[in-house]
Order: sequence, then C-alpha cells, then structure tokens
Amino acid sequence: MAGGVNGSSTYVDFSGGPGFGELPVTWIHGAPAGIRCDDPPIQVHVYDEHTILLRQSKALTYEAPFLYLLFGNERALLLDTGAVADPKRMPLRTTIDLLIGNWLRRHPRTDYGLVVAHTHGHGDHVSGDAQLTDRPNTTVVAREVAAVKEFFGFSDWPRETVRLDLGGRVLEVTGIPGHHEASVAILDPWSGFLLTGDAVYPGRLYVNDPPAFRDSLDALVSMTETHPVSAVMGCHIEMTTPGLDYPLGTTYQPDEPPLAMSVAQLHDVRAAAIVAQDRPGVHRSDDFAIYNGPCTLAMVRQLLRRTAQTLRTRLSTAWTARERRPN
Repeated sequence: MAGGVNGSSTYVDFSGGPGFGELPVTWIHGAPAGIRCDDPPIQVHVYDEHTILLRQSKALTYEAPFLYLLFGNERALLLDTGAVADPKRMPLRTTIDLLIGNWLRRHPRTDYGLVVAHTHGHGDHVSGDAQLTDRPNTTVVAREVAAVKEFFGFSDWPRETVRLDLGGRVLEVTGIPGHHEASVAILDPWSGFLLTGDAVYPGRLYVNDPPAFRDSLDALVSMTETHPVSAVMGCHIEMTTPGLDYPLGTTYQPDEPPLAMSVAQLHDVRAAAIVAQDRPGVHRSDDFAIYNGPCTLAMVRQLLRRTAQTLRTRLSTAWTARERRPN
C-alpha cells in the first residue's frame, strides 16, 4: 500500500483483481415449520477484506435476499437494503455501521461516504432504505428509473456502461431491464463478481418484458467477454435439486445449491430466454426457471405446493414428537 486518501496512509490498491475470496458452501437457511429458528436476522460473510455478502434470515422473510457491501478508498457501496423495514427485527443500519466501523479501524480515513443503491426497485430489495436515509455522509438512490439514470450518469439508458468510482475501486454499471424497469447489473473487477440482482440467480426468473430481458442478457454476456468474471451473483436462492425449485414462500431450504453461478450458466440463461421470448409460461432448466409473463396458473400451483409442503412438515414434526414421548 502506498499514497494516501483523506489524510490516510492506508490507500488500498484495487488494481490487482479479481480477488480470490471464499464463498460459503451453504448459507443459514431457516428451520422447519413448528421448530424454533435461532438464525441471526442477518448472516454476514466476509468474502475478502473489502467485500462483504449479507443474507437476511428466512425466519423473517421467505425472500431471504442477499445484499452486497463493497469498500473503496473514498466510499462504500451497499447494494440493496432487503425485505424487512423494522429495525428491531432487521438491524440493517446497526450491522452496516458496525461493518464500516471495523473497516475504518483497519483503514483509517477522516471522511468516508456510503452509497446505498439497488439492483432494482422491488420491495424485497428496498425496504430497509428508511434505516439509512438519515445516516451521515450517505446517499440513498431512489428506486425509480429517473433517479437511477441521474445518479449513475446514464445518457443512453439502458444500453450503456457507466462507471461508479468508490475510490480506486471502479465498478462497471449497466441497465438490465426485463425483470424490473430500473434493474442494473454491476461488474466489480476487484472481486470478479458480476452482480445481477433478480435477472440471473439459481431460482425463478420472473420476466415482465421478454425482449428487454433478452437484450439485457446479451449485455451481461458481453460484459463477461471483456472482463474476468469469477462468479455471477444474484440476490436469491430458490432451487433445490436440479430442475426443481422450492415452493414460493418456503422458509426452510436445507438443500440449496450455491449462490454463485458461472459464466457458462449465464449463457444457459440467455439461451433459454431466447427460446422463451415468444412463449409465455414457465420454462425450466436444471439451474433456474424462467417465468415468462404473469404465469397465473403456475403461481397457483406454487401456493398449492407450499401448502402441501407445510402440511407434510407439520405432520412429520407431530409424529416425531409423539414417538419421543415416554410410554
């Protein structure tokens, strides 16, 4: 390390990426119905010294979204704020303050900012915003397309790549509508992560605008052709065994696949989206399922699957308790 920033002599050189941090084999994934769940409200995983992944507990929200905290020399980026607004149930502000404080103890600065942005504007990704709006030296980017374009500096949305400089850690940002009109993807050269929100992840990919979704996947693939990508990182896990997803609303997922997907799997999503573009309905693959359009009947099936799963779990729990009773 050399040089300085904001009066510091601990300037971090982010030019050597992608890094080689570690990802969990499994994440904390809830508890069966009727069983007390002692999961922490937020699971924190330090991928490397400057890159932190957070997952909100399935005990509090079945969405269990992933958030990303990236540190640069001048400011950090928190990407998404999750699905739970109540700070008593979900201490997002407290957790972020603690993590930033720990980083600053190792890398002292006299002034350090925080940008709070979103992969997209759905409620399970923005509900914690209010906890951070009054935080000093913090910018919270609103969820609407106009606010996203203004903050990042897009002049040709969405087919443009712009840069967000955190202070030596320069992120590549592009628009990826299709799931949500204000969706963005962020490529971080330091970690090698391509952050894709709800556009690409091991689960149900809900498509509201099929042509835009296909174009966005083309843009994501193009990014992998010009930058080293260590992992494609979305915001949920919903798959279980290949080709099968957990029912919508599931709060216990003991057989999750890894969160990280490969560039090859990204190509698979693009190929499936091309096939699905003019064919409304559910299109399943081993690692994901594309829900092209409203898919009303499929959503009813999801709810029925969830009800059946809950009944099976409760019956199993009751039977186990009965077997353990002393004669």
